[in-house]
Amino acid sequence: MNANHDAPYAFPGLERIFHERGRLAVCACLVANPDGMRFTDLQDACGLTDGNLNRHLHALAEVGVVTSERVRGHGRPTTIVRITEDGRTRFLSYVDELEAVVRGVQQRTDSPSSSRLAQQS
Repeated sequence: MNANHDAPYAFPGLERIFHERGRLAVCACLVANPDGMRFTDLQDACGLTDGNLNRHLHALAEVGVVTSERVRGHGRPTTIVRITEDGRTRFLSYVDELEAVVRGVQQRTDSPSSSRLAQQS
């Protein structure tokens, strides 16, 4: 049984861990900043509260997508968050799959058969 033929809208390549707005924002931000980001900068960039960002980082860390480390410098220690190499690969695959979903929807919407169906309604 081939899942693609039996369930063309199942989208098995869409990893559930990324399919939430906050985690999507965090991963997109960290992919764009491969050297990592300070917790507070990541929080501001993603528009998340302390607790919300902590919850998302915990979920992502549990599956090996992100790492964080406390760095001591002048003054208070700061937390630096980075996406792992595996996390980067998985997230970019997720984005590719999401793009394929969008292209498929656009193609079906633009197809002559979908126009005919809309006219029949």
